[in-house]
Amino acid sequence: MKFSDLSSLSFYENPYPLYDDLRAEGPLVPLGPHSLISGHYEVVEALLLDRRMGKNYLESVRVRYGDEAARQPVFQGISRMFLMLNPPVHTRLRSLMMKAFNARQVEVMREIAYSTANRLIDAFVHDDTVDLVRQYALPLPVEIIARLLDVPIEDATKLGEATSQFVRVLEAAPLPPDELSAANSAYETLERYFVEVVDTRRTRLGSDLISMLLSVEENGEALTPDEVVSNVILFFVAGHETTSNMIGNALIALYRHPEQLAALKRDPSRLPAAVAECVRYDSAVQMVVRIAQEDVEVGGMTVPRNTLVFLALGAANRDPSRFDQPERLDFEREPSRLLSFGGGIHYCLGYRLAMLELEAALGTLLARLPNLRLLNLDELRWHRRLTLRGVETLTAKW
Repeated sequence: MKFSDLSSLSFYENPYPLYDDLRAEGPLVPLGPHSLISGHYEVVEALLLDRRMGKNYLESVRVRYGDEAARQPVFQGISRMFLMLNPPVHTRLRSLMMKAFNARQVEVMREIAYSTANRLIDAFVHDDTVDLVRQYALPLPVEIIARLLDVPIEDATKLGEATSQFVRVLEAAPLPPDELSAANSAYETLERYFVEVVDTRRTRLGSDLISMLLSVEENGEALTPDEVVSNVILFFVAGHETTSNMIGNALIALYRHPEQLAALKRDPSRLPAAVAECVRYDSAVQMVVRIAQEDVEVGGMTVPRNTLVFLALGAANRDPSRFDQPERLDFEREPSRLLSFGGGIHYCLGYRLAMLELEAALGTLLARLPNLRLLNLDELRWHRRLTLRGVETLTAKW
């Protein structure tokens, strides 16, 4: 298998046939020099949980882009984000941020999530049709993360274009030079904005997430200014892109399985199970990367030290050795650990908020517009991305 196999139009539209081929090739498949890929649930889960499988973000940049690329602003900024680091630095940063990004803070957002969903629906409910991506799935998480960070919603919305350009650099497959240049410019736009916000917030601490990051302390240690800015950008981007794509993917999955959609409408209490199954079925996050810090045995094979391993979460979530009829959306499926949020010490810090947002988005939409129909299910335009999966538009009427 080659990187080019993961960047074809047919793959972007439907990656799952290629994932079937990937699993058939074996538990670990060569992808390039010093790099492997796996789509087997057991292997992916084991490597996500194995602390010997760490992160060396700048080395992965060098492998994909060459030695000089690692000095570019976008890669330097990402390298300071805590999810790209290993213990003990990662342990310190995650511990500090967990104090700020806690369950109580997330629960405060529940009412905001539902009220935001209702207000967005109010804005288009009298129209003939709506683009649910542009008018619902995108603005909902943006408004929620803006509230968490206490930044003006209009500012957060304006930064949307920069965010969309920036996230492309998180793709596992290397970007062409023009897109990489755009990603650098986008990161610098985000950095300039949040440096100013963080500097201003130091003089006026509140109860928002940025204020908490500025004030948290553990054993006499606090976050540095660069750490605060880089990780605020991380929260903003992650809260913006992953959830909005997942809202769209979940709606597509539901409307392509009308019997499950009807069952959910009859019994809204099944919403948490429905959301979890949609996240398994067609996750927004399709791929994560780890590097072997020493030789690791898994799946009857050895991952040599310094090997990059691409963990295909989307393939693992459809592994028939783990899930019966994995291509079927089934809310009655026995619960299984969700790989879509990663695992081990790098498990997504914002997964509670993401699940809450998905429940609010789907539950409110189906309750308010029970006769909703998706008009472009047979002609969807998927983003040309490997790591983040989602559609450009989702046209609906009722």
